Amino acid sequence: MIGTEAPTKLTRNEGLKETHPLLAGTIAETLADPAAERFTDDDYEFLKFHGIYQQDDRDQRKAGKHYILMVRTKFPGGVLSAQQYIVCDQLATQYANNTLRITTRQDFQFHGIVKSNIRQSMKSLNEALISTIAACGDVERNVMAPPTPATSPLVDEVLEEARKLSDALCPKTPAYHSIWLDGHEVNLNGEANANFSDPLYGKRYLPRKFKTAFVIPPLNDIDIYTNDLGFVVIAENGKVAGYNLLAGGGLGMSHGNANTFPRLADVIGFFTPEHLEVIAKAVLTVHRDFGDRTNRKHARLKYVIHEKGVDWFRGEVEQRAGLKLEPARPFQFTKQGDLLGWHQQTNGNHFLGLFVENGRIRDEEGYQLKTGLRRVIERFQPQVRLTSSQNILLVNIRPEHRLDIKQLLSEHGVSVHNTSSRTRLASMACPALPTCGLALAESERTLPSILTGVEGLLAELGIAEEEIIVRMTGCPNGCARPYMAEIAFVGKGPNKYQIYLGGNEASTRLNWVYKDAVKGEDLLGELRPVLARYVQERQGNERFGDFCHRTLRNAAATS
Repeated sequence: MIGTEAPTKLTRNEGLKETHPLLAGTIAETLADPAAERFTDDDYEFLKFHGIYQQDDRDQRKAGKHYILMVRTKFPGGVLSAQQYIVCDQLATQYANNTLRITTRQDFQFHGIVKSNIRQSMKSLNEALISTIAACGDVERNVMAPPTPATSPLVDEVLEEARKLSDALCPKTPAYHSIWLDGHEVNLNGEANANFSDPLYGKRYLPRKFKTAFVIPPLNDIDIYTNDLGFVVIAENGKVAGYNLLAGGGLGMSHGNANTFPRLADVIGFFTPEHLEVIAKAVLTVHRDFGDRTNRKHARLKYVIHEKGVDWFRGEVEQRAGLKLEPARPFQFTKQGDLLGWHQQTNGNHFLGLFVENGRIRDEEGYQLKTGLRRVIERFQPQVRLTSSQNILLVNIRPEHRLDIKQLLSEHGVSVHNTSSRTRLASMACPALPTCGLALAESERTLPSILTGVEGLLAELGIAEEEIIVRMTGCPNGCARPYMAEIAFVGKGPNKYQIYLGGNEASTRLNWVYKDAVKGEDLLGELRPVLARYVQERQGNERFGDFCHRTLRNAAATS
């Protein structure tokens, strides 16, 4: 039973955090040692809090481990300036693998940085006012918010609230600036380390990661139900009247462990805007104080709420915040996803939404997306916004620049019309192999060819224009939010996947396991009869996920 009593046996991570609350470890010493090929296993854990993962290129393991580093930025709401984008593009070319990876939490990831280049990479990011602190680790991660300026005049206001909340929930350790910006150690392992306690997180920080997001109905472009903490904007007379509080979402699970499972957030209640920070801190500290510190697989807020109940949780939040939550206000979501192509903003300017397959901004033969974007952004200086569906928006473009931008992108093989199929435009995949140490199977490198097969099936069945949300991950941790998709492939072993069916367009319903262990080459064969049945038995304009939920899911539940 989760409780406030000190656990009898802490996990290794808990001991590390308590012993080194500054989160410095021996990172500075390893950086200063040119003979050190890698950071220690302890420092691997501390590096996460600095926005860094130590990885190795798994394609090269037969010749020995080739250590590389992944760096993740933190852009609240996915917003960055043109100048910041250009710095990211330059660093990806100079120090990483010449690609920028948009994450499902509106960040950039740089892959393939070697140890000798990591400090300069971090320093260059910070000189451009780009932070990576708490992009990973047992803390509040990047605070997400709706990026699309055409959907509501409230978008910019909500983005500003996300930025302020991100600052309020950021850990206060001085180690980050000392190591990466000043380039030297300032008593990080002496008395200052032993006595340091973060004013919000304490010495042991959180039991696991914590994810927060805002959303403006009816567009659920953030997948709000998958977050630990969610704020649903309730608008009245064109203003933010307050927020419905959601809590307890999260998708990570482990194969074969029934005590781990994806879970949708619960709707807890309503509060007015002036209480936003105190409510956020109340929810976060419930996780801090009641989360399981003896088992990291069971350490998310979703398990606290699942086991203790929504009523208990609401009371705990109200006590900590010093206010009474009102009943939740009505709201409804109609769809998830991005507005792609050209759209007019509420301020009269335009924005361009561009599809980025699996979030990977790169150049390839005939399609130089990375170069084309850089040249457009250098010349026209739009604000850049990253979406939770791994796409990119170029914002605040003057109407007279549209044709020039279209021409410049076209010269690099990039169409402003996003000419891929609707199904491909709605797809996502996690990076998986060769960089992610948790990957059990391929994902990003495999999904494009699988989608080509799916597109062929849809054309064969006469529904080529149908949109089906397809997501793929190399393991069950759910980084590409597969458990919300209409079709999902989740890695279970080398070239083996679970098939999930039954998510919905509004991303308010979990899917379910249709097939448990299918070889990669057999995935399309398993989908063919289901899609054929869908064509024959669908009701009106019923979507594929709704059809699967109505027929296959109900049949499975009663069998």
